[in-house]
Amino acid sequence: MIQSQNNQKLETVLEIKDLWKVYARNNVDIDVDVKNKDMIAQLDKSEDTIVAIRGISLSVRRGEFFVIMGLSGSGKSTLIRCILRLIEPTSGEIQVNGQEVMALSQKELIEFRRKHVAMVFQHYGLLPHKTILQNVAFGLKLQGISKKEGEERSRSALNHVGLEGWENYYPHSLSGGMRQRVGIARALVMDAPILLMDEPFSGLDPLIKREMQDELARLQQELHKTIFFVTHDLDEAIQLGDRMAIMKNGTIVQTGRPTHILANPADSYVARFVQDKRHQLEIANKESF
Repeated sequence: MIQSQNNQKLETVLEIKDLWKVYARNNVDIDVDVKNKDMIAQLDKSEDTIVAIRGISLSVRRGEFFVIMGLSGSGKSTLIRCILRLIEPTSGEIQVNGQEVMALSQKELIEFRRKHVAMVFQHYGLLPHKTILQNVAFGLKLQGISKKEGEERSRSALNHVGLEGWENYYPHSLSGGMRQRVGIARALVMDAPILLMDEPFSGLDPLIKREMQDELARLQQELHKTIFFVTHDLDEAIQLGDRMAIMKNGTIVQTGRPTHILANPADSYVARFVQDKRHQLEIANKESF
């Protein structure tokens, strides 16, 4: 588990209040009164709608590594995309450093995405016709940063993730783990205080995945970013997270330190979710005596 600096834990930098997302067939906008329980029940029964996020509220502190855990379909990827409004929420509030994201115009939203929050995706999203250095520098170019400064910052970011010497290669020359390092470097170079990471290591082989987890832990100890990290891997959540929230059917069923959740599951669902890990720890404790 990564331990954030104590003085950073006191200040809330990301706050989500009563967030809802309802998907409708063909992406048609529908008017939803989320306070109307009968309407929500009807939406749940309908084949034309999916209630993906249900009144979620949470806060993340500066410098904290906050993990969202959940099985496929629990709503965790929808949640992280709502923060950047890559998916438009149905209702609710999203505040980043006191700025109301839901109130931003499209122009303000573009500026917000460029400067305040950076995202690392599961499938890298690298531009195949550009070199590794050009991929990392691409966001800086959009910001109007000079080519010289952009390349200097991009080389520094690549050094941070262990890719010095790979600047002039193209994405097809790199392994999956190396491509994901490029994705992290591309986020780091923007110098955004908050990193959003949507299951960034789930497609990697186990050994490479562990290397990337260790690398991210090292970077966090060095850079002290605020990280909002989505995963379905409990071991990953325990290794990386200062706190984690477990999602089920679009809601958060328990939030807390990983060790606390393991020892004190809030309900039968969480207990089943963590039972294998608890069993492993019990065996390890017995063998240590």
